[in-house]
Amino acid sequence: MENAGGTALAVVLVVLIVFVIIVLVRSVRIIPQARAGVVERLGKYQRTLNPGLTILIPFVDRLLPLLDLREQVVSFPPQPVITEDNLVVSIDTVVYFQVTDPRAATYEIANYIQAVEQLTTTTLRNVVGGLNLEEALTSRDQINGQLRGVLDEATGRWGIRVSRVELKAIDPPHSIQDSMEKQMRAERDRRAAILTAEGTKQSAILTAEGQRQAAILKAEGEAKAAILRADGESQAIQKVFDAIHKGNPDQKLLAYQYLQTLPKLAEGSANKLWIIPSEVGEALKGIGNALGGNGPEQAANGLFDDVPAQRTEP
Repeated sequence: MENAGGTALAVVLVVLIVFVIIVLVRSVRIIPQARAGVVERLGKYQRTLNPGLTILIPFVDRLLPLLDLREQVVSFPPQPVITEDNLVVSIDTVVYFQVTDPRAATYEIANYIQAVEQLTTTTLRNVVGGLNLEEALTSRDQINGQLRGVLDEATGRWGIRVSRVELKAIDPPHSIQDSMEKQMRAERDRRAAILTAEGTKQSAILTAEGQRQAAILKAEGEAKAAILRADGESQAIQKVFDAIHKGNPDQKLLAYQYLQTLPKLAEGSANKLWIIPSEVGEALKGIGNALGGNGPEQAANGLFDDVPAQRTEP
């Protein structure tokens, strides 16, 4: 009897110990950072647990699954959307949201992630449905802003704040993509042709301008050279003229210089015929008188031994 009583007491003690452990486990809860827990007491909302250690009443309080308070990123599958010009485009969206009120996120909506997805799809179709394809492809910021405004307003009562909505991709039909690529290729070819023509035009203009400047500089150089040559000849003539006047030459010297110049007139292949001027006789008289009485014929013979009276070319 004593052994049976001792065994029953041991079983009771074990059961009591297990019960105490279960009570402690269900009573003590540790909430991690950036998490929140909703506590129900007898099936009714009682409080929201913040990060840290907390004590619950066993079998009376029930802790619901913890909610993540960090900003979450959800990527939704591509959605077919019809644009204003009746083209079906596939749009991928990414939504950034954060739970701000754990109580509302628990009791105001059954599945807030699914609700955000469906609301995003509906709003996206409404927004893109009022735009044509070109506007939809070039107005992503506008679409993102409209989506964020509508989603933030609708999810506010769910305890969720939508921070950003991004369009990952807008894929038009393949036939439209081919047409767009051809259009872009033609536009690039047109721009390249315009740039080439502009370059050729500028090159021709610069070449003509350079030639004009070169011609102007050449003409100016030739003009200055002619002026300098004329000035030099003028100065040489002036010096000769001054030297002659300073030397005070007489008639005999002038006649002699005149006769010395005549043979040079016959030089050159272009001279077909040259005639001795009539003034040569007067010059010969002066030379003859200067040589001591020799007649004009003798003086002429002495001076024109090497000068032909008439020179012709066959």
